[in-house]
Amino acid sequence: MRLLVLGGTEFVGRSVVEAALGRGWEVTVLNRGRNRPTPGVRSLHGDRTAPGGLAALDDGTEWDAVVDTWSAAPRAVREAARLLRGRAGRYAYVSSISVYAWPRPAGYTEEAALVTGAAADAEQTEYPQDKRGGELAAVESFGADGSVLVRAGLILGPYENVGRLPWWLNRIARGGPVLAPGPRDLPVQFVDARDLAEWTLSAVERGLSGPYNLIGPRGITTMGGLLEACRRVTGSDADLRWTDPEPILAAGIEPWTQLPVWVPQDSESYDGVHRADVTRALASGLVCRPAEETVADTWRWLRGVGGTGPVRADRTAPGLDPEAETRVLGVPGGGS
Repeated sequence: MRLLVLGGTEFVGRSVVEAALGRGWEVTVLNRGRNRPTPGVRSLHGDRTAPGGLAALDDGTEWDAVVDTWSAAPRAVREAARLLRGRAGRYAYVSSISVYAWPRPAGYTEEAALVTGAAADAEQTEYPQDKRGGELAAVESFGADGSVLVRAGLILGPYENVGRLPWWLNRIARGGPVLAPGPRDLPVQFVDARDLAEWTLSAVERGLSGPYNLIGPRGITTMGGLLEACRRVTGSDADLRWTDPEPILAAGIEPWTQLPVWVPQDSESYDGVHRADVTRALASGLVCRPAEETVADTWRWLRGVGGTGPVRADRTAPGLDPEAETRVLGVPGGGS
């Protein structure tokens, strides 16, 4: 297989590249040159936000498939898909469950209502509309049968450039009392970027099309399982102080951002991020590794890069201020 990855040097894109090389595929990447490409690829330079930014692709080369991870202005996806129409067999766009209209009902499938206001030719607006616009752009050029829409949920694993699992690993590695948001047995959903990559490559190889909720099954782990794994792999003596949602929320602490991964179970947010129906993805071959493997490999990668992974410039680094953590742990009922 001949694969073109638009991006290919960060997190999901890098995972796709490594998985494709592992299969013996011929891989070309197009990126802005901010990060060193993976050895073994053909590397092209281009900035999709600049005039003529796709010129390196305008040479008639053909590919069996394209994987596009773009998450800003949909216009960039539209221009790439139009240029590659007729020169690539299938277009896989890594989208997001954010394309579903809010609030998302528990157990929502690929048939759930989508956000409004998205357009394939739009400039950058809001993340949900941008991702949906990217989907529309892919389908516009490759059709419903020639495009696969990878609607990812929470993505973790090595190379993470959002900082959610790295924050927990580093916090627990420091030891001491740790604010652990409860309940301990709260089920969470995520997908390892490497499992997403393998599924995406299999999808284009097999000619799959249409949208897929690409997340691990609900209950792939729990908050307790995730944080205990962090403690084991770091060898930390951290004291996980399991705390009910009420004192956490009363302290003004933001779920998901200040306490990554966690959202209260009785909230719309929980249904939206940890209760997606992934039947279609599992039936089409999604295989998810154990959560502890994701945690251990992410810690190994973090230590290899000096303990602090990159955080995307368009994202705020997640995590909780130590003073806020201490205040909650000092409240009666906090950290029991």
